[in-house]
Amino acid sequence: MNTVLLAVILIPIVEIYLFIKIGSQIGAFSTIFLVFFTAVVGVYYARYEGINTLRSGMTQIIKNQIPAHELISGAAIAFAAVLLIIPGFATDLIGFLLIIPITRKLILKRFDKKFENKETKKNDFIEGEFEDIEDDNDRKI
Repeated sequence: MNTVLLAVILIPIVEIYLFIKIGSQIGAFSTIFLVFFTAVVGVYYARYEGINTLRSGMTQIIKNQIPAHELISGAAIAFAAVLLIIPGFATDLIGFLLIIPITRKLILKRFDKKFENKETKKNDFIEGEFEDIEDDNDRKI
């Protein structure tokens, strides 16, 4: 089965289940408050981490390096902000894991290897062909 279709079906089911379980433990109004609170706090923290990632990327550019990790990290922070805006506890958990720098680094470690700088082997020779032409009418100066 297609993983996107499976995610579209399973994510709302998990979120509804968590709403019911957590709502029965802490109450309806507390659950609603908690959903709004995590969204607001998460989006502000995502903004803060996004600005830090942008600064780090600009530092890499100034050093004349490719900011590959910062680009991937910035995309992960944007995705995390979307997950935090969506009401739900499971999406908030995933969003917070992507926003926190340590866990984001662990999650995105495998993507960084694709964008690492690979040094090209430098050769000290030029390959080519030549033909020795002797000219009898050489002028000697």
